[in-house]
Amino acid sequence: MAEVEDIRVMIIDDHEVVRRGIAEVVDRTDGLSVVAEAGSVSEAVRRAELVHPEVALVDLRLPDGTGIDIIERLAEVSSMTKCIVLTSFDDDSALEEALRVGAKAYLLKSVRGAEITENIKAVAAGRTLLDERTIERRRLDHDDPTANLTPSERKVLDLIGDGMSNREIGEKLGVAEKTVKNHITSLLSKMGLKRRAQVAAWVAGQRAVGWKNQPQ
Repeated sequence: MAEVEDIRVMIIDDHEVVRRGIAEVVDRTDGLSVVAEAGSVSEAVRRAELVHPEVALVDLRLPDGTGIDIIERLAEVSSMTKCIVLTSFDDDSALEEALRVGAKAYLLKSVRGAEITENIKAVAAGRTLLDERTIERRRLDHDDPTANLTPSERKVLDLIGDGMSNREIGEKLGVAEKTVKNHITSLLSKMGLKRRAQVAAWVAGQRAVGWKNQPQ
């Protein structure tokens, strides 16, 4: 009876300690074998051309580009390689980009080692664990970032979305401009945002899908 060959895996991460840790987890798993490692986009492309791994674990942030760049390049130089994003960044836009370029799964580095190896085997077997339904479920599962806003902060949020300045919001609500600034500082913190412009962009995006800002 012919021996089943191990699934050939490549690991791409610019942090050597992280890369070696993942490699050890993969290498000690039955049926998996690490055939290459890389710490940059250029190195990953060069080594993939030589070894043609079946599955590549790809970090998103690299010194000379991104994991998205790698996935696009591997489609050209090693078209049989299936890519899994393995990153520290829990970001919806990155998830959507990964889907766009053909990633088969999207994992956070906080997952257990067994989950990484299970995903490698599943993807090598032809499964796709990242699709539009995954992203939609993720959106629905996320907590509403406005859930903890006060009624006043919700009004300010809405008016920022209308394009009003702090002075105009103050006049509209009958409060001092400093009070408006305090509300904005508070809602930024609660929503996990850093700038007023991000609030305006977030409201615009939510309104585009029918979001309604209901005061609590």
